Formats: sequence, C-alpha cells, structure tokens
Amino acid sequence: MTVWKTSRRNFLAHKGRMALSAVAVLLSVAFVCGTLVFTDTMNTTFDKLFAVSSADVTVSPKTAKEADDLPENGRPEALPASVVERVAAVDGVKKAEGGVMSMSVTVVDSHNTNMGSETGAPTIAGNWTDNDLRSMEITSGHAPRGPTEIMVDADTAQKHHLKLGDELRTVTVTGDIRARITGIATFTVTNPGAAVVYLDTATAQRKLLGSSDVFTQISVTAEPGVSDEQLKRNVAAALGGAGAYKLQTQAESADANKDSMGSFLDVMKYAMLGFAGIAFLVGIFLIVNTFSMLVAQRTREIGLMRAIGSSRKQVNRSVLVEAVLLGIVGSVLGVAAGIGLAVGLMKLMGAMGMELSTRDLTIAWTTPVTGLALGIVVTVLAAYVPARRAGKVSPMAALRDAGTPADTRSGWFRAVAGLVLTAAGAACLWMTTRVDEASEGSLYLGLGVVLTLVGFIVVGPLLAGVVVRVLGAVVLRLFGPVGRLAERNALRNPRRTGATGAALMIGLALVACLSVVGSSMVASATEELDKSVGTDFIVQSGSGQLIVPQAAAAIEKTPGVEYVTHYRMLAAKLTNPDGSVADQRVTAADPTYPKDLRRETTAGDLGEAYGEDAMSVGTDYAARHGIEVGDEIAVAFEAGRTAKLKVAAITSDDTNVDQGALYLSTETARKYVTADRMPQNMLMFASAKDGEEKAAYTALKDALASYPQYKVQNQADFKEDLKDQIGQLLNIVYGLLALAIIVAVLGVVNTLALSVVERTREIGLMRAIGLSRRQLRRMIRLESVVIALFGALLGLGLGMGWGTSAQKLLALEGLQVLEIPWPTILTVFVASAFVGLFAALIPAFRAGRMNVLNAIATDG
Repeated sequence: MTVWKTSRRNFLAHKGRMALSAVAVLLSVAFVCGTLVFTDTMNTTFDKLFAVSSADVTVSPKTAKEADDLPENGRPEALPASVVERVAAVDGVKKAEGGVMSMSVTVVDSHNTNMGSETGAPTIAGNWTDNDLRSMEITSGHAPRGPTEIMVDADTAQKHHLKLGDELRTVTVTGDIRARITGIATFTVTNPGAAVVYLDTATAQRKLLGSSDVFTQISVTAEPGVSDEQLKRNVAAALGGAGAYKLQTQAESADANKDSMGSFLDVMKYAMLGFAGIAFLVGIFLIVNTFSMLVAQRTREIGLMRAIGSSRKQVNRSVLVEAVLLGIVGSVLGVAAGIGLAVGLMKLMGAMGMELSTRDLTIAWTTPVTGLALGIVVTVLAAYVPARRAGKVSPMAALRDAGTPADTRSGWFRAVAGLVLTAAGAACLWMTTRVDEASEGSLYLGLGVVLTLVGFIVVGPLLAGVVVRVLGAVVLRLFGPVGRLAERNALRNPRRTGATGAALMIGLALVACLSVVGSSMVASATEELDKSVGTDFIVQSGSGQLIVPQAAAAIEKTPGVEYVTHYRMLAAKLTNPDGSVADQRVTAADPTYPKDLRRETTAGDLGEAYGEDAMSVGTDYAARHGIEVGDEIAVAFEAGRTAKLKVAAITSDDTNVDQGALYLSTETARKYVTADRMPQNMLMFASAKDGEEKAAYTALKDALASYPQYKVQNQADFKEDLKDQIGQLLNIVYGLLALAIIVAVLGVVNTLALSVVERTREIGLMRAIGLSRRQLRRMIRLESVVIALFGALLGLGLGMGWGTSAQKLLALEGLQVLEIPWPTILTVFVASAFVGLFAALIPAFRAGRMNVLNAIATDG
C-alpha cells in the first residue's frame, strides 16, 4: 500500500511532466484502435450488404468468375433461361427469378460525366427483380418497363444531382443504351460506394449479355419451413447434380463475397497497424527519456526513501506503478480517441465516395482490450530500465545534490555493441546488392534494415558526441556564446540526446528510404519508356475497364493516325516440350506491336512470332522449361480451342515493360477463339503520320470524348501519370508516418521541458550573471534545433542507405536507375530545423518566465 501511495503521489506531483508521454501513448493507442474499429466497421458494412442481398439459393454458371473479376470479353458467363423454369418446378421453391448483372459497363450523364465511383468501387448494371427488394426499395418513380427507361440508386443520384427524367447513357460491349431515369431506389443497408443502375429484363439480357435467352444467375426463394441447405440439395438434384452448375446458399454467397473483399481489407488493416507499431517504437524513446530524467531529478528523494528503509524492489515497483498509471491514462484516452479517429476516417471515405454509415460502427470487445494491453505493456517495458536504475540509488545519494550526473560519453560496452550491430547491418545491406535473386536479397535487406536501425539506436550517444560538435561548429557558433551554451547543453547527456534524436531518426529514415525508392522507380520507368516505347499514343482506362468495340472503332477511324495496334490478354494452359503444364496469360497483338514496344530478342526473329501459328516466349520462361527456337508448345485457350504454336523468338526479360510476356498475333488468336469469346483490348496503341502528331493527338481525344472512362496519353502524359501515381502512394505513406514524427516531436518537447526543470538552479544563476530572457530562450531553441538536426542527419543518412540497397533489388526486376531525390532530402533536413524551433517554443517560454531568485533557491 505504501508503494501505491508513493507512486500515486509522485505521478500526480509530476502530472505536467507526464502529460507529453501520455499524449504519445494516446496517439499510438488511438491509431491502433482507430484502425481496428474502422476495418471492423467496413467488414460489418459489407457483411450486412452481402447477407441481405443474397438469395436463399443462387444458381450461376459453373465457370462464373469471382465477383470482382471482370470478364475478358465484356460479357459475364451466362446460363440458359430455360433453367429458370426447371428450378421453379423444384420441391421447396417458392420463386425462381432470372437475374442479369454486369460490371463491364460505364454509365455517363447528359454532360458526359462518368457516374462511376472514384474509389475503385464498381459500376453495376442489371435487371430489377424481387430479390433486389431484400436490400433496396423504390423511393421515387418506378422500375424500368422498356428499353428507354432506367433506374438508379439514390446515393449515385444524390452525388451527381440526378433526378427523374434525366438521360443516362450506359456503355456496354454490345453498344450504348440511352434511357431516361424513371425510378430511384434506396439501399436499406449501407451502400459502400458502388453505382448501380437497373434496366428492364429484355434490354439487360440483350445489351449486357448479347442474347435474349440467358441469365447470369437465378435467385431462388425457399418455401416457408424449407432450409437453404435442403433447398440447395433439391435444386442440385433437379439440375443433374451439384457439378452441373454453381449453387450457393445465402451464407455461402455472403462468404464468397466477403473472401473477395477480405484480402483488400486485411492489407489495409495490417499496413495501418504497421505504422502504429512505428509510432509505438518512437513513443518508447519518449517514455524512456521521461522516466530516466524523472529518476535523475528525484535522486535525493529516492536516496531518502532508501535511507528510511525502502528496499530496492519497493523503489523499483514504485516507478513501474507510475508507468502503469501513465499507460492506463494514455491508453484509456487513446481508446476513446481511436473511436473518434475511426469516425473521422469514415467521414473522409464518405467525402471520397465510399459511404460508411456510423450506424454500422463496430467496436469489438477485443479493440479496447488490445489498446489497453498494448499501451500499458509498452509503457511498462519502456520504464523498466529507468526503474532498475532507480532501484540502484543508494541511501548516500540523499546527502548529495540532486540532479543528473554528467554523462559525457557512453559506456564502452554500449559503443562496441552498437558498432558491431551497425557493421553487421551494413554487411547485410551490402549483400543485398550482390544477390542474383530478389527473393534472396529481400531477406538480407530486411535483416540489414533491422540491424542498422538497432545499431544506430544503441550507438546514438557516441554519435551524438561527434555529430553535435560538427553541427555546433557549422550552425551554433554563428550565435556566439549562446550557441556554445546550447551545444554544451546538448552534449551534457549524450545518452539523452541520442535517444531523443533516435525517435526522430526512425520516421525520417523511412521517409528518406521511400523517397529514394519512389524516385528511382519513376526514373527507371522513364528511362525504360524512352528506350523501349516507340508508339506515339497509348489508350487505356484508369479504372481497369477494357476497351469496348465501338471505342476501338473510333480510334481506328481517327484522322492523322498511321496505324493502330490492338493488345489483348488471353488465359491459356500451356503444355511445354518438357511435358510441364503452366497456367499462363498470353498477349495477342498486331504485327505492328514490335514497333510500339522495342523488345530485345535473344534468339529467333520477333517479327516471325506474329506469323500464323507462331509465338514468342521470355528468357525466364524458356530457361525454366528448356525451350528453344523451333520448339512447339500446345496452347489450350480458356476461351477457345487448343493450338500447336511454334516458338519463333525468345525475348529478353531484362525489362520492366511487358516483362515475361508471351506474344502471338491477333490473327492466330482469332483462329482458335471465336469472335464472341475474344477478349477486348486491354490497351491500344496509335502512331501518327509524320508531322501530324499534334493534330492526331487532338483528334484522338475528340474521337474518345464520348467515352470518359478512357485516357489518351502521349509519352509525356504517360510519364507524368506514372509519377503522379507513385507520388500519391508516397504521400499516403508520408501521411501515416507523420504520426511517428509527431510523437518524436513530442519527445523533443518533453526532453527540453524536463531538461529546463532539471537545470532550474543553473538557469537562475545564468540569469543572475547577466543572461537575458531573450538569450535564454534562444539558447533552448538552438539546443532543440541541434537535437532535431542530429536526428535528421542520422535518419536521412540511414534511409538513403536503405533506399539504395532496396533499389538494387528493384534493378533485378528491371528498374535499373538509382536516383537520390536531393530536393526532398534537403527540404526534410531544413524542415527538421523548423521542427526543432517549434518543439522549443513552450519550454523556452517557460524558462524565460522563471523568477531568478526562486530558481537559484530551488533544490533541483
């Protein structure tokens, strides 16, 4: 009970000093809990939608693809309409409805604006059935009754200001559908962002599936008292067994849809938790510094406790109980803040187009438990070393002045251990640059990153003594005696300076590493494009939609274009000369493609690969299967017959454009794949007539003006688009890393604040002998700046080393160029100085307000 009372008293007595450490715990726990609540809510939203919208039993074609896998020919797999009548006659069936659904569509309004989501959610077109009433209700107008009528979901109508009577155009593989809105249907559960339109059944069959006597699925409703499993068995028996068609109960349909979303949500969750882990790691340094300084400042107090009978264990436990209190306070507030963060993320996603209702806010009991456990455990572990140090304070310490003893250099053991770890990590990074396989190098890279990071943290005090002196000579000496005082203050306790700088180092090292990797990827891709791409224009969809025939025809008819190249991907099963079988996608293109993309040929003639019944393979595939020019490969097209194709060329895989591609001509593909099953173009390439590049560029854009889902890009556009995509990804990562950097800044603030308290008497004496308030504040600001620059130098240097090693692995995948983004690196370094200035504002202000006499009279 005495330990508890002492700990509680000390905690409350130093609550101001604990506040910033509590904020670090709060932020880290909030990020973890916010991530868990956000992803759990997304799971709940999709689970409810999938469960409600699924029929008791759904019958679909055996070969039907996954829900998010678009059909290559633009038409979903279908089953005969006659199956509906067969299913309707089955015992236990109350109703059987033929349904049509396609995601290979684009819907545009009268202003030619794409109605699709910008978040990656699909645009879905289908026919309205009674099964849709499970998840939607018509709140305005009526369902479509003919080919000129269409119904749209309420969320899309609201987002794009649509109303009854407005005209929409639906672009499909069979042609455009122009119809006016006659109805608006509202989801009874949350719609995460998909744009949904409904056509009458006949139009949906004809335009989406290309035939009036097929459906994509049959929704079966059970008679009262008949279970879904029993109904499924009855339907399977009537259709010739479970293998004839794909049959799923409501639960199975929901599970299948959840599985298709699960991988995306898991990647998001674990990525965000990874950044939360980085924030926790940075927070550890803050907590260690806080308790180390508090223990040092209470040396006399602890000595008196030991003198009156407190044992080492009691003193140790007293500090650890304080850590537990800090962990509890920070974690409880963090859990609450995490829920608020999750709501904020939901609102942000809503602004971006993915609707998540707070009605579905899901807080599992494991979320607060996880947050509390993590916060408390991390805080206690961080406080363990300072607590042991407190337990070692002897009773004689009560007779000495309180304060932190000078610590001008780290112990030999720490220095040697840090140098050994750093050297081992550097060796692993060097090994990364010498491997021949990226998979092997990734192991060395991961080990090198961990070892060098730990090594720099351990050797930090030794580095602080060197780096701070250099920074002092370059920066601080410009400020005369005040600058020299700031340098000495930073050097007074190298261990503390090293730990404070290390917190900032971690975040900036990751920023530098990712900047190097991102810049190298852009530079490599740009160089590869300049070297390999010969076409003038590339046409593709930013959302993954294939190019519909009418758009392809518009491209071909564009004035000023000399030739157009079609580019398709076909799924196939290849039987190689060595007897092995491989599932592989092959590229069907026109004979002009070698001019559009210049590929190095290591054997044979690539032009001949575009001849009849010929193909090419990549060097890796050829080596793996022992293939040489002249060998035959049996290619069984998933959408057609089996062909015997002669290998006419082997292309180098030392590239990052079309790496590993197997080429054949479009005509060869058409010979074995029927027209109705031939895949649509993934991309199309166009080259202008000499001297007509600008006119052809404008004409292509005009030709595709009616198809906003496609982009026409020249090589400059393509490079800029690539740069923007990588830049957007890096900005998201930088935003997540900002949490760790914020925690590191709090560490600098806390270190300075506690340092000011520790040096109260010293500050009072300096003020007494003539140091002005302005000079005092400047001294503290300069100390903060030099600590921040120390952390930035270590972080940026370490990050550039990681990034350089990572680029060597990317070089094995064809990204050959190493580019250091010096403007970014220098900007971050200069920004670190401003971070130091910002961190010192409050400590400097408080120091300047000290009463001189009271400061001199203080015990520490």
